[in-house]
Amino acid sequence: MNRMKLGLGGGCHWCTEGVFSAVLGVKEVKQGWIFSDSPYQEWSEGVEILFDPELVTISLLIAIHLHSHSCTSNHALRKKYRSAIYYFNEGQKKASQFALLQMKSDFEQSIVTKVIPFKGFKINTEQFLDYYYKNPDLPFCTNHIKPKLIALKDRFQKAMDIKTLDKKP
Repeated sequence: MNRMKLGLGGGCHWCTEGVFSAVLGVKEVKQGWIFSDSPYQEWSEGVEILFDPELVTISLLIAIHLHSHSCTSNHALRKKYRSAIYYFNEGQKKASQFALLQMKSDFEQSIVTKVIPFKGFKINTEQFLDYYYKNPDLPFCTNHIKPKLIALKDRFQKAMDIKTLDKKP
């Protein structure tokens, strides 16, 4: 089985982890903080995902990513919640840039998501890993993560692990 890594950041890493844990073809999601080259050298919340490119494409991962956070909002917390696709090689960089171009028509405003090199990652502490699935009844999970999963399930039905969504609230 082929496996590739990709980094994603945009909103809360708990939300991003919950989303990509439910995507078919994603084999592992590590949640924590990512950094890149200047001017993006500060740690920002994100996930590192390991996926099978034969089961899920970078384009589909990016589409899910863009529809799961405020990818058109250049709000004041963008340093902490950088909207980014972190690539590991030139092929991923080109595929990511192309996917962003293809996705422009899905949004009324310009996409602020950056395509930048992955330089480092530090994982969150154990108590916060797999946050949604360990704490599905907490207010943050019911008010923020679960509605995202439901919306993504409707939009990307064939890409989402329906069993996971049905089994875990």
